Amino acid sequence: MEITRIFDILQNSYDTFPDKPDALVNKEDGVWKKHSVREYYDTAHKLSCGLLALGLEKGDRVTTISNNRPEWNYMDMALNQAGLIHVPIYLTLSESDYEYILNHAEPKLILVSDNSLLQKLKQVANKVNPDIWIYSFNEIPGTKNWKEIYKLGSEKEDEIKNQLEEIKKSILTDDMATLIYTSGTTGSPKGVMLSHKNIISNLMGASKIFNFGLKDRALSFLPICHVFERTINYYFQMQGVGIYYAENLGAISNDLKEVKPSVFIAVPRVLERIYDKIIGVGKDLKGIKKQIFFWAVNLGLRFEFHQKNGWFYHWKLSIAEKLIFSKWQAAVGNNIRLIVSGSAALQPRLVRIFNAAGIPLIEGYGMTETSPVIAANNFDKGEVVIGTVGPPLPGMSVKIADDSEILVKGDSVMKGYYKDPEQTRKTIDKEGWLHTGDVGILVDNKYVKITDRKKEIFKLSSGKYIAPQMIENKFKESFFIEQLMVIGENEKFASALISPNFQFLHNWCSRHGVKFRDNQDLIANPKVVTRYQREVSEMNKQMGQTEHIKRFRLVHEEWTPNTGELSPTLKLKRKIISNKYKHILDEIYSVQKEGQ
Repeated sequence: MEITRIFDILQNSYDTFPDKPDALVNKEDGVWKKHSVREYYDTAHKLSCGLLALGLEKGDRVTTISNNRPEWNYMDMALNQAGLIHVPIYLTLSESDYEYILNHAEPKLILVSDNSLLQKLKQVANKVNPDIWIYSFNEIPGTKNWKEIYKLGSEKEDEIKNQLEEIKKSILTDDMATLIYTSGTTGSPKGVMLSHKNIISNLMGASKIFNFGLKDRALSFLPICHVFERTINYYFQMQGVGIYYAENLGAISNDLKEVKPSVFIAVPRVLERIYDKIIGVGKDLKGIKKQIFFWAVNLGLRFEFHQKNGWFYHWKLSIAEKLIFSKWQAAVGNNIRLIVSGSAALQPRLVRIFNAAGIPLIEGYGMTETSPVIAANNFDKGEVVIGTVGPPLPGMSVKIADDSEILVKGDSVMKGYYKDPEQTRKTIDKEGWLHTGDVGILVDNKYVKITDRKKEIFKLSSGKYIAPQMIENKFKESFFIEQLMVIGENEKFASALISPNFQFLHNWCSRHGVKFRDNQDLIANPKVVTRYQREVSEMNKQMGQTEHIKRFRLVHEEWTPNTGELSPTLKLKRKIISNKYKHILDEIYSVQKEGQ
């Protein structure tokens, strides 16, 4: 059948491979529990009936705030085929963000995953609208459960099913399917309206660069409310790939070995941590084993695609694979055919080392407003260039504006921002080009290379421009640095705030006899500061003179989405960080002014 609306994916799966046992898989009490396509289809159908029996009408909004789990998919498809608008929200937002989104989206019903989220949302929801229905996926005493909607749908199925079929027939490809709020690194979140056509056109474009099927498994651990994970999740469903939901980020290592996935989607920080963990193992080796390990690593860091390294290099690489890299492959399940990285800039060294190790890794690029993929490297066509995010996705047009901003046009470009026509007009021009806010170039007039965010580039007092993301990404190659924010607008030079990789730093202190009470005491230790100065000086050698970090300060806090310095997609919230550490920033540049 032709797939033109999101719920057509499930109907197609049911018509084509109804008895596939592992359509959706989650872990319960340490055991992987499989849910078949037939179960998925039947459950979604009854939930749709239940939602309509509750009195919800086409166009009403329903919010989910949940971890990745089969119930999320059941509810997502049920909402789509009942003509309801799915408003998925991250688990890690602040109460003020939840309040803003609930006020703005005006959902009739909220589904939360567990009791901790329920307690966080209850007060906010009552403040916004005491009449909002709240249900949970987990069993919580005194709270309505999603199974009650399923039960109601089962009881009312005979009298509701004709109404449901009429609604399904009435849903057009241009109808809004979901309302996704951007993670909001600056200002309030914006509600992105995506239609069925937006998402379907994007996954159809993705289907031309990925090649997975019924025999493949995917491990899913990025939040499914993130549009990248969600759209690729639809692609997996369409192709019959088994989707296995990781227990949590801390369990990924074990889940990789147990699931043995063919593919997974990641953000750069996850890949950086995998790499750091592997290198940490190498550093603990002794003698000849350690020498062989880092010989293989250094060999891998020179990797190029398309046999550019020559036969002798690849002969050495085959030896490195037998001695070292085969163990890396085992660590990720021994079955990886592809890892796709998105959401933030990926360090080129990771692309080199993973591919050299026989773990195919590519980088893609997109945004919520484009449903999301704009460009991606493509192994099947040999269209892979390290340091770029690849050519535009089939069906997407990309051009570079006179000010170097990346502009995009295609069927996957959003309908607009919810209740915000003015911002929509600012983002999508009269010719239909969406202004991404990213700055970049086209390498070989084909491959998209992003250099920074347009709004984040700043000017020093000398008139020289600084692109902070590029510098930050380079500095995060250091094992000592977890996060770093470059500052210096209208100042003589660039400086930085550094949130250390405390796990690595603690191990370093243990090896070098550095004593400390807590992290606040640790970052003030002269030996630690000297070590970071050495690291910064080494990194500066790889930068242009203007880009050198002349001064830095360590902070004792880890930056996370939960503490507010990072967005749910791990992007820096620069305004929040600047306000939080204003006293430190003032001190950095007051030193300069006193010396003038």
